[in-house]
Amino acid sequence: MSKSDKKKDEKTSQATHFSSSDEDEGGEDKATMDMIRRFFAHTLNLGGSVDEKEDLKVEKVIPDLSFEGFAAHWREHGFRKIVTMVGAGISTSAGIPDFRSPGSGLYSNLKKYKLPHPTAIFDLDYFETNPAPFFALAKELYPGSFIPTPAHYFVRLLDKKGLLQRHYTQNIDTLDRLTGLPEEKIIEAHGSFHTNHCLKCRKEYDMAWMKTEIFADRLPTCKVCKGVVKPDIVFFGENLPASFYESPEEDFRDCDLLIIMGTSLEVQPFASLVQRPGPRCVRLLINRDAVGQASFVPWMNPQEQSLSYGKPNNTRDVAYLGDCDAGVLALAKALGWDDELQQLIAKEKGKLVKKQPQRESGKGQDDEPSTATNKAKPHSDKDDKASSSGRHSRT
Repeated sequence: MSKSDKKKDEKTSQATHFSSSDEDEGGEDKATMDMIRRFFAHTLNLGGSVDEKEDLKVEKVIPDLSFEGFAAHWREHGFRKIVTMVGAGISTSAGIPDFRSPGSGLYSNLKKYKLPHPTAIFDLDYFETNPAPFFALAKELYPGSFIPTPAHYFVRLLDKKGLLQRHYTQNIDTLDRLTGLPEEKIIEAHGSFHTNHCLKCRKEYDMAWMKTEIFADRLPTCKVCKGVVKPDIVFFGENLPASFYESPEEDFRDCDLLIIMGTSLEVQPFASLVQRPGPRCVRLLINRDAVGQASFVPWMNPQEQSLSYGKPNNTRDVAYLGDCDAGVLALAKALGWDDELQQLIAKEKGKLVKKQPQRESGKGQDDEPSTATNKAKPHSDKDDKASSSGRHSRT
């Protein structure tokens, strides 16, 4: 090949390269602009043809994404691998306050402890300096003083039927355990009172020992090093348990239904669990408030996997907006499980009532505990937001 032919080939190759690059860049720009145009046309109904809107349609996982349609699909086809994730909203009808509801929330009723700020009650640095306020509050809210709610027992029923893969909870009240749900099925993302450790030497103490110390109004002190013993509740500044990070890969691999109850879906990293199941997994929200939806336009983040119930592009999300207990009772009835659920509640609740300790008011252990178990309350946990570092913000 002559030098002139080589030069011609090089020029042709370069021209082809630049032309291809220009086309790629132009294609990317066009795709971005097309995404923006489609967003405004489809979501905001600003311009765009009917054909363009049809292009955005994706096959739904189930034909009818209403609550009734979801229940009908469950009755006909069933689900086989269910994951549940819950927050403080499923415990409010047991008499345990959520954290940030105005007037009734925990943070609204901490003035008597004279804290520098409400969240100091769960601040590790403050606890190490002044642990007394936390243990005074712990005495009021200590597990064993409350009975699980219908929402808790619905999760237990799922496990009884062999459908529950795992139960993730933000709550520290251990009500999930009191239903009889096996420990290996529970991921307590923010810890609980179930175990306790000395902050200095890390000696472990059980729940019975801690309860004795708290109700005797003694500061729980390690027998070995005299350090303060703290319940294994995740305080601000502490990492979530390893199980929270290790279990989702297995749990969500073949998950076909995620049930979300009583949580604001604002606290990270717990809220990120909604993004873990695959695109064909149905996601059911049972909550007082409409939560979990994107707060920004979706084309800004192509990986956005927020809940899409009530939106035109929804393919798999269902929402029951109301009281958590009412939601699970309605679902149980729709599935034909209502009698079975009520029998489970009556049986397990009877066991717990007999175990209730005597009250200062003079009630015996066979008396009904002074909780709001049978009183429906709004369910929602108004959480503090956490950083994306994986460290905890109170549920």
